[in-house]
Amino acid sequence: MTLASLAAVYVIWGSTYLVMRFAMVGFPPLLMSGVRFIIAGAVLLGFLAARGAPLPDRRQWRSAVPIGALLFVGGNGFVALAEVHIGSGIAAVVVATMPLWMALFAAASGERPSPREWLGIGLGFAAVAILSSSGDLRADLGSTVVLLLAPLAWSAGSILSRRAPAGAAGLLGTAAAQMLFGGIGALLLGLLFGERMTAMPGTGSILAMVYLIVFGSLLTFSAYSWLLRNTRPVLATSYAFVNPLLAVALGAALGGEALGWATVVAAPAVALAVALAVSARGSRRARARGPALR
Repeated sequence: MTLASLAAVYVIWGSTYLVMRFAMVGFPPLLMSGVRFIIAGAVLLGFLAARGAPLPDRRQWRSAVPIGALLFVGGNGFVALAEVHIGSGIAAVVVATMPLWMALFAAASGERPSPREWLGIGLGFAAVAILSSSGDLRADLGSTVVLLLAPLAWSAGSILSRRAPAGAAGLLGTAAAQMLFGGIGALLLGLLFGERMTAMPGTGSILAMVYLIVFGSLLTFSAYSWLLRNTRPVLATSYAFVNPLLAVALGAALGGEALGWATVVAAPAVALAVALAVSARGSRRARARGPALR
């Protein structure tokens, strides 16, 4: 089960950056994100209701509004907006810095990073600076700014999510509420920005959307939740330094995306940076807790 779950978060989440590009051939970016997460959230709620499981309570619904907005509008929605002008591989490299932002936020709140974490943070942001100074990330200034904000929004949403009330609905119910509100927020923002469906999406775009909903949202999130409950955090979050490498390779092989020198340098540098930061944090927590019970 561990290997299957790891394969899901490595391969599927690594592929979603390119699949989002395919979906946006027929769907505007924010409307695509909105439809994706509204359907995924509704399916999860329906699954819980069919099993007779508790649904989110009032506190969970209330906390899901800001968290859903940060995760699925500011996080995923901004990535979709950026990918209109920026390659999916480059987007994945920038988004992979999310754990580094989490480490900085932890430092700002008084949690002292280890030397290995500081090394990872410095290396990761140096890699993004290399990308920013090259033509790889400067195709469109607005898209670049939006893309750089995406991991910040996802980090802030993740921090809020940790403090959100658990409630009887548990992890799946909380995720369903967050995806539902995030999807509604992305849909409304897209309409506010003038996004409209002017024609019926083609078969390729519809299949890409189905892939994002079924595999990118429902199946992979379940696999990730299982990893969080049954493996060490450093293993569960290891997707963060695998996804950018896979996304860059898929973008070049299947999406026809050009590989500039900055992307070739930055992708492995960010992967190494995140590996340093995540493994340092994981080993420190393991020492604090002592041996894990199996």
